[in-house]
Amino acid sequence: MHIQEWLENVPAISVYLLVGVVIGLESLGIPLPGEIVLISAALLAAGHDGINPWILGACATAGAVIGDSIGYAIGRKGGRPLLAWLGGKFPRHFGESQIAAAEGSFQKWGMWAVFFGRFVALLRIFAGPLAGVLHMPYWKFLTANVLGGIAWAGGTTAVIYSVGVVAEDWLKRFSYLGLAIAVLIGLTSMLVLKNRTKKAAARSTVDSTPEPGTVPAAD
Repeated sequence: MHIQEWLENVPAISVYLLVGVVIGLESLGIPLPGEIVLISAALLAAGHDGINPWILGACATAGAVIGDSIGYAIGRKGGRPLLAWLGGKFPRHFGESQIAAAEGSFQKWGMWAVFFGRFVALLRIFAGPLAGVLHMPYWKFLTANVLGGIAWAGGTTAVIYSVGVVAEDWLKRFSYLGLAIAVLIGLTSMLVLKNRTKKAAARSTVDSTPEPGTVPAAD
């Protein structure tokens, strides 16, 4: 079967579930490519009449919010021993330097670290568990979690879906070159935004990283 025919026959429910589960697990604290899965699904929705972008965005948002909330509960109960255990399992993501950087961001920005952390891969994995470990008040965490989940999941779905629709229209009028250019422009715009966000987060971390031996105060 041709790949296009196969894609057109992918059940919409399976796409919704895949996106929700992968993003939920990533938000819970398991290093998974949630953003890549979401972008791929949004592009698929642009050329697949059976996949509703509104439902896709809602599933992505639900996965993000629920996963972060579970991560918060686990972090609050497990405390710092949990971070040490995660460091042994995922040293590239939960090493001492990564934890120190995330703690610095949380100490300085509080709720905003949870909100904007959605747009940074490292903080997206850390946000829930670390907020729990630092005993951030749950109402503050939930507010930032919900708003950040909507902005990131809904915004990413809308942008990529729109790029895909425009690309599909260009493809009919011109050629596959139109598709390539449209997708490239969309991805480049997102990479530029992510790069600026990471630089801002890095600068704030340098300014707020605690001295060795100190423990950041809970928000």
